[in-house]
Amino acid sequence: MNSIFLRGPSLHIKLVFALALSAGLIVFDHVFDGFATTRVYLNSVVSPIQYLANLPSEMLNASASRLVSHQQLLEENAELQHDAVVLNGKLQRFVLLQEENDRLRRLLNTPVRGDIRKEVAELMAVDNNPYSHQIVIDRGAIQGVYEGQPVIDDKGIVGQIMQVGSTNSRVLLISDVTHAIPVRVARNNIRMIASGSGSLNELIIQHVPHSADIEEGDLLLSSGLGNVFPEGYPVAIITSIVRDEGRPFAQVNAEPVALLDRLKYLLLLWPNNLVGPEQSVPDTEQ
Repeated sequence: MNSIFLRGPSLHIKLVFALALSAGLIVFDHVFDGFATTRVYLNSVVSPIQYLANLPSEMLNASASRLVSHQQLLEENAELQHDAVVLNGKLQRFVLLQEENDRLRRLLNTPVRGDIRKEVAELMAVDNNPYSHQIVIDRGAIQGVYEGQPVIDDKGIVGQIMQVGSTNSRVLLISDVTHAIPVRVARNNIRMIASGSGSLNELIIQHVPHSADIEEGDLLLSSGLGNVFPEGYPVAIITSIVRDEGRPFAQVNAEPVALLDRLKYLLLLWPNNLVGPEQSVPDTEQ
């Protein structure tokens, strides 16, 4: 009996045919480049599929990159904030040092007579008694400090030495109620006495006649009388004048030129005749 379905070529024959056909197509494409156009079309058709296949990997890579970048930014930001705090601290210290340097320069450049020795002192303490204006400085008998010695700052006269220890001294400010200093008006040399009022920003000018030629804004200088303060140093500026004919004298107030509430560095003055060989010190102006 004949079979209904005819049997085709065997698998071996099909394999040989396929290999021969593939080899022929490869040779044809290599020699004649016959499938170039076909490959372009096939690549165009397959490209979207390739993009879709690579999309999850690219998304994961982008997300990982963003996470890494965000973490790096956080770390850099924290580091920059730390550096900013450190630099601000150093800057504040530099500003303070600059201010102190400026004060010292102004202090050392204060004009003094050629026969006067000067030396810088630093504030150590302020008397806490509200009725007494006194301060303590870091210079004493070892440095040749003596009672009654004049003390100035870069603006003008501050006071005089009241007590002397071996390494520190107490200064009585010109604003103390027990202190008085002979002064003269820079404009016309009228002589007066400036006494402390108990307020750091006010002095009282005593026994001024109503007819005295003084005006608000006049600068008062040390007159040199009394042999305590050298002549010609700024003391105060007249701030108010009240001429009441019912009183024997005019009421005159002045504001100290020295910044008595902001003292830091001070200058001690020695007349030349008080500096012996054993007390000589290096010239602070150099």
